[in-house]
Amino acid sequence: MHKDNQASVKPSQRIRKYFPHSPTTDQEYFFNAMDAFLDKKVPSGATFILKGYAGTGKTTVLAALVKALPSLGLRAVMLAPTGRAAKVMSAYADKTGFTIHKIIYRAKQGFVDGADGFVVQKNYYQKSVFIIDEASMLSDDRMGGKSLLADLIGFVFQNPENRLLLIGDIAQLPPVGSEDSPGLDKNYLIRNFKLDVNEALLTIVTRQEQDSGILANATSLRNEVQKPKPSISFYTKGFKDFYRMTGERLEDGLRYAYDKFGLDNTMIITRSNKAAVQYNKYIRNAIFYYEDELSAGERLMIVKNNYSYMESSEKVSFLANGDFVEILKIRSFEEIYGLRFATLELRLIDYPDEVPFEARVILDTLHSNKPALGIVEWKELYKLVEEDYRDLEQKSKIREAMSKDPYLNALQVKYAYTLTCHKSQGGQWDAVFVDQGYLNEEQIDKNYVRWLYTAMTRARKELFMVNFHSNFFLK
Repeated sequence: MHKDNQASVKPSQRIRKYFPHSPTTDQEYFFNAMDAFLDKKVPSGATFILKGYAGTGKTTVLAALVKALPSLGLRAVMLAPTGRAAKVMSAYADKTGFTIHKIIYRAKQGFVDGADGFVVQKNYYQKSVFIIDEASMLSDDRMGGKSLLADLIGFVFQNPENRLLLIGDIAQLPPVGSEDSPGLDKNYLIRNFKLDVNEALLTIVTRQEQDSGILANATSLRNEVQKPKPSISFYTKGFKDFYRMTGERLEDGLRYAYDKFGLDNTMIITRSNKAAVQYNKYIRNAIFYYEDELSAGERLMIVKNNYSYMESSEKVSFLANGDFVEILKIRSFEEIYGLRFATLELRLIDYPDEVPFEARVILDTLHSNKPALGIVEWKELYKLVEEDYRDLEQKSKIREAMSKDPYLNALQVKYAYTLTCHKSQGGQWDAVFVDQGYLNEEQIDKNYVRWLYTAMTRARKELFMVNFHSNFFLK
């Protein structure tokens, strides 16, 4: 009798049991939609898109879903495009999240720099719901030869009883080079991948978030995204988490934030790599008084995927573009192959359980206005290293030796006190400073508003709008 009663309980009822608030009508719609999505007779390719703006309760809804799945005989597999996004996901769902790369790929043997150096592996997960956060970041760039979105879908549905739940915010920036986010586009997924797709949209800001100046202003901004001529209006009065700041006050503001929230919970977000380089230089000199190029205790960000480190780690398996590290010790410096290198002992900031590791890093990328080492520079390095292995004669031996070469496998890094908005996606910090950058009236368009919305919603507790024009602020 007890088993019959259990079987008759709908998935939506089980999820509501773990939901701590009175649901909005949007959230109620999502819960009811889960009855079909989580049904035992689900069709092959079952996919659900949960789109939700900042403050609409996506994380609370998903935390309840994750807790309910075991009672439905289903397993939750939580994935995100970046390590920081996976960490954020783990915190709100109280279950370990992984990067998509960690779960779906395995490395090929004997490759250099990760160029086509991994393949989709066999999926042993059965009766699992793959929950993908920050799905607005998923690219389907077939021209580049690798599509993370296509590989993810192919991996999940190796077993037809699996399900795919894609979560994201359609007002955020799409992947670099794209007009929209294919991972949040129902018609795109049906047309290109023949999936069975349903969706829900959360638009109502929850009562728990209605006193937040960050969310009030972000909500006002996202309502402008689809307008032909968007406008920007900020409200500061009555809010204790949203501030207007001139550049002259930035040093005081940063010192306040570092003291209150700590170095790893404070971030500046800019519009360009050039501005990020300038801000990083300013912070190192004016705030921390660093005189040397590198110092113990500094934070660096890896700016290109690197597959030669962390292979044996259970959680990490490779170092991803966007991962943050702390310098524990500086071992040595050297100049070779036309570049400068340092050997450092590092700690992964977003994976506190990982043991520190030693790595060689390229110093030239620290000061470059480019996102990472350029193609020409990389090819030149490759050519010079290859010459040193010519005496091995056999191509297979040369390739194997180069795959392990410490200079070709050196990490590309930048200082991590300031990020561009694309680099910040998937992350959240307690205090965020957003710099307007150079802006004229013609530049206030859909793309700028999405950039601004994405930057603002990286802030958890306090948001500082730096150097923004006075016309943007309502009196």
